[in-house]
Amino acid sequence: MEMTEKKDIVSLLPDQLERELAALGEPKFRAAQVFQWLSRGVRDFDQMTNLSKPLRETLKEHFLLYEPKVLSKQVSAIDGTIKYLWELKDGNAVETVVMSYKHGNTVCVSSQVGCRQGCAFCASTIGGLVRNLEASEILDEVLFSELDSGKKISNIVLMGIGEPLDNFDNVMRFLALVNHPQGLNIGMRHISLSTCGLIERFDELAAQDLQLTLSVSLHAPDDETRSKIMPANHGRGVDNLIRACQRYFDQTGRRISFEYAMIDGVNDSPEQARLLAKRARAVSAHVNLIPLNHVEERKFQPSTNANMKAFIKILEDAGVNVTVRRRLGSDVDASCGQLRRKMQRKGGAEQA
Repeated sequence: MEMTEKKDIVSLLPDQLERELAALGEPKFRAAQVFQWLSRGVRDFDQMTNLSKPLRETLKEHFLLYEPKVLSKQVSAIDGTIKYLWELKDGNAVETVVMSYKHGNTVCVSSQVGCRQGCAFCASTIGGLVRNLEASEILDEVLFSELDSGKKISNIVLMGIGEPLDNFDNVMRFLALVNHPQGLNIGMRHISLSTCGLIERFDELAAQDLQLTLSVSLHAPDDETRSKIMPANHGRGVDNLIRACQRYFDQTGRRISFEYAMIDGVNDSPEQARLLAKRARAVSAHVNLIPLNHVEERKFQPSTNANMKAFIKILEDAGVNVTVRRRLGSDVDASCGQLRRKMQRKGGAEQA
């Protein structure tokens, strides 16, 4: 007798769970019960105590459950930032970071194992893309980071390993799961999605009308510089990216944020500051400057304090709303991908 492959139950929304359980002869209300257990991080059907034992056995036969394992946990002695390295069911690993602010706790989640975008200053893309994360795996980053840390998560940023728009369908499913009122119920306005600029997905994202914040990793305002450090710019170009941002803003009414890592001698000149100001004003964008985290395998260094101050002054004088991201977790491999790379160099579980 041929065995059917077990389904990923954690990736199912309540209405999908209803259909699956109805096919097994179960009433609708069972789906809500199962969804609530899953949304609490329960990854063992035997712990779902308000379900009958026969139903639990049936669920085991048809559905897959897996609890990610903590391969590494680093807690910053400076600001309490927690960095996790989670082992997934196939032995691959991803990073998740929990950061505490005055307004609440933010979790930064990965959306892929590795990344194919090739940004020259990033550790996440070293070794390329291994695979996409399932919606359930992204959700578990939020759930198990909250459970392990004891910190209630109020905000989510998809800025970890991977390019979210390169894993579009699974990321959209994750957003529906984490936003669901019967689940974690984290509002879309508390979620930020970061992209290196896969503009072919912008209109599709806008059509979802999710009211999240779209953060565009710009990192250079001109094609010559951006193409050198961000291969995703090839065939797209900054002008087309800005037009796509304008369409997104017009359709959603949600202001875009430009992420800009300050790299010494690469993208921090006064001329680039003036061009960045022009780009930001064109789409009413907020600019978030990021002091570069040095990556061992990369040659780039962060901008000097003097260059950073001069850059900020040019932006502010041009009327651009600009902030500088706090450097949280600087003592715990803060840059995305560093912890995973450390594990790989030591010959850890992942085979990427």
